[in-house]
Amino acid sequence: MITADILGERARLTPDATALIYVPTGESFTHSQLDARARICARVWREVCSLAAGDRVGVLAENRVEYVDAFWAAAKSGIILVPLATRSTAHELARIVRDSGMRVLMYSARFEDVVSQLRALVEIERFIRLDSGRANLPDLDYADCSRRVDSGPLPPVPLTGEDVYCLLYTSGTTGAPKGVMIPHRQIAWNAYNTVMSWQLRDTDRAQIFTPLYHAGGLAVILAPLFAIGGCILLHDGFNPPEIWRVFSEHRCTILFGVPTIFKMLMDATEFATVDFTHLRWAISGGAPLPIPIASRLQKRGVVFKQGYGLTEVGVNCFTMTAEDSVRKIGSVGKPFLFTEAKIAGAEGGDATPDQVGELCFRGLHVCRGYWKNESATAEAFDAEGWFHTGDLARRDADGYFYIVGRLKDLIISGGVNISPAEIERELLDHPAVADAAVVGMPDPKWGEAPVGFVVLNAGMAASQDDLLAFLATRVSKIKVPRQIIFLPAVPRNAYGKALKNELRTLLTGPE
Repeated sequence: MITADILGERARLTPDATALIYVPTGESFTHSQLDARARICARVWREVCSLAAGDRVGVLAENRVEYVDAFWAAAKSGIILVPLATRSTAHELARIVRDSGMRVLMYSARFEDVVSQLRALVEIERFIRLDSGRANLPDLDYADCSRRVDSGPLPPVPLTGEDVYCLLYTSGTTGAPKGVMIPHRQIAWNAYNTVMSWQLRDTDRAQIFTPLYHAGGLAVILAPLFAIGGCILLHDGFNPPEIWRVFSEHRCTILFGVPTIFKMLMDATEFATVDFTHLRWAISGGAPLPIPIASRLQKRGVVFKQGYGLTEVGVNCFTMTAEDSVRKIGSVGKPFLFTEAKIAGAEGGDATPDQVGELCFRGLHVCRGYWKNESATAEAFDAEGWFHTGDLARRDADGYFYIVGRLKDLIISGGVNISPAEIERELLDHPAVADAAVVGMPDPKWGEAPVGFVVLNAGMAASQDDLLAFLATRVSKIKVPRQIIFLPAVPRNAYGKALKNELRTLLTGPE
C-alpha cells in the first residue's frame, strides 16, 4: 500500500540529514532522531494510555517538536490524531471532544486555563502535559512517560490506505464543526504528488509559522518536505521580524502563507531590506490572493504563485511554472499530476472554457468524508465519486483554473473558515436576542470579517458591547463580529433563509 509513515521511510534512506530546526530553542533534529521520537510517542499512547488503532487522541498546543512527534506517531500506530484549534474556547472544544470520542488529550502549558475549563464540560480519560504543569493535577507528564517506554521498532500494525489518519475539524454551513476523515492514503498521496508537481528538492528549506492544528500547517509543506528530505524551520507563532530573520539566516528557498500573512510580512519594516536571491518561489493559499499583494512581491524579483486546496481534498491541488505566475496572474494553475478536477456547469455537465461553475475533485487526494456524518458526506460526494467543493471557478482555454467565489456561505478571515451559522447560534443563545444573522464583509487586513445583524426581544435591551462580550466567552476571537447592527427584523425568504445579500446592501449600499 501507499504508506503514510513517510518519516520512517525517509529515516531509512537519509537518517543523518537535518529534518527540522525548532526556532524558539535552535534545536536541530535529523530524520532518525525524529523517527525515534515518533516511536516513543506512539508507545506512550499504546503502552501508557492503553490506546489501540482507531482510538482518538487530541493535541492542544502551539507549534512545537512534540506536535510533529504526534503527527508521525499516528502514521506508526494507527491511532487517530485530532488537532485542536488553539484559538477555540473550551465551549467550542467540548463539541469536538464529544464528537470525536477523544480518549486522551495532550496539551501545553499555554493552554492550561482552557483545559481547566474543558474538564468541567466534558469527560476525557487521560490528560498528558507536554510541559511541567501544576503539581496538584493528576495528569501524566509527557517527559516522564517518554522515559518509561522503549524507542525501538514498534510491533507492526495492520493498516490500509483507507484507515483514518487524523480528524481535522472544519466549519460548515450548518455551523456545527465537521470532522474531515483524512486517511493514510490521502496524507501520503498529497506528500508525494506535491513533491512531483511542485518539483520540491532535498535542498529546499521552508518555514512553518501557520498553526499545525490546521491542514495548512500539517500538509501544505511539512509532509511533502519530509518526503523529499528537505528541512523545516518550525516557528511557535507568527512574528514578522523573527520570520524575516530566520528566512535570511537559513536562506529559505520556499515561503508559504495566506494572503493576510503576506500582507503583514510586507508591512514589517524588515521587508525593505530582505534579500530574496535564495528564494525559489513563494506561494499563497487559504483564501483568494489579491493581485496587488502578488505584484508587490513580484516587483522585488520574487516568483509568487497562488495555490488552492481544501482540507477535504489534500490541501495542494494545483501547480504552475514561474513563467505562468506572471503570464497567468490570478490563476491557481493546472491540476496536479493524476488529479481529476472539473467545473460542473449549471445543468450538471462539464462547464465550457471560461464558464463559471462549481469546482469538483476526484482521486487519491480526496478525503473519506465526514466523521459520523453520513448526510454531510452524501451531500459532498455525487454518485460518480466527485467531491463538490462549493467553490465557484472557471477554466480558460489553456487549461488554467481561476477561483471566482463561493457557493458555501462561509467567511474566510485570514485564511480561516468561519461559519456564520455557528456565530448566529451563539447569538441566539443570548436571552435578549430574538433573531440573528451574520455575513462577511471586506476587511483590509483579514480579507473578510464577520458582521452581525440582531433583532432584540420585545421589552429587552442589549448593547453592541454586551453582545460582543457575550460572544467573546463562547467563540474564538477571530469569530467575534467587528460590528453588531440592530434591526427590527432580519429579511428572510419564504423558506426562512436569511437574505444575506440584502444585509450586505445595508452596509455597502446598492451596487
